[in-house]
Amino acid sequence: MVRVLDRYSAYERWSPPLIQMTVVCLALLLLALIGLVADDRTILGAPAMLKPAKFGASGAVYLFTLAFMIRGLPQSRTLRVAATLIGWIIVLETVLIFVQAGRGQSSHFNVNTPLDIAIFSGMGLGIATVWILSMLLLILHLRTPAVDRAMGTALRIGLALNIVGAGVGWRMTQPSAAQIASMSRSERPFVAGAHTVGGADGEVGMPITHWSVLHGDLRIPHFLGMHALQLLPLILLGFRRVRQPRNDGAERALVLVSAAICVTVFGAALVQALNGHPLIPPPGTTL
Repeated sequence: MVRVLDRYSAYERWSPPLIQMTVVCLALLLLALIGLVADDRTILGAPAMLKPAKFGASGAVYLFTLAFMIRGLPQSRTLRVAATLIGWIIVLETVLIFVQAGRGQSSHFNVNTPLDIAIFSGMGLGIATVWILSMLLLILHLRTPAVDRAMGTALRIGLALNIVGAGVGWRMTQPSAAQIASMSRSERPFVAGAHTVGGADGEVGMPITHWSVLHGDLRIPHFLGMHALQLLPLILLGFRRVRQPRNDGAERALVLVSAAICVTVFGAALVQALNGHPLIPPPGTTL
């Protein structure tokens, strides 16, 4: 009985809502992978079910990492509400992307019909809420002394970079002058915002990611910033496997150096994208 209670207590510390929604995201990922095989439609040059698959995978990884991060925090109503809201919003976001993919429509920047506007606006409101709640979780983590100082540092810096990386999404939603002019002429479909800088979404892209190889692509710094939350802890865990006994000073130094590299790479990718340059220029291209 004591073991059962201990296991339940450990599960509670890992935040049941986040774990449950992680499982839901994995289920959505599986459905999207099946869709990639069964559905041969494309949206803006990419398989229709590719975006639901990417968001299902990203959502599962993000929610699991948050559950890992807050397992040592003091339990409180604020923490439970924040974790529950984040979990539900991430799942609903992925479901809405599924809905648009099923309709053969783009989920982001699509303001062509009242339904498209409602879906895109709802997604934006949801992600803005997650962004604010993520800052709340970071504050709670900073206020709680870390038992594992090196891992605490990795998670805190990782979440801070995640928040900054997510903020790049706001820049993507800003309509360009050409889009505004097009809408003023009632030229459909109506689009407000883009991943690509200096070109249109849906042009030639890299395999799998479909990041533009001709122009700047804000998805690159967006990805790099958001997934520092997983990268930094993984680097630390890998270091611990090859170095024994543990050395707190060496571990924290590794985390700080790795974080500095992440910040530099993120900043360089952001500047490159904003200037309209692709991550990997085509052969023979001079920037």
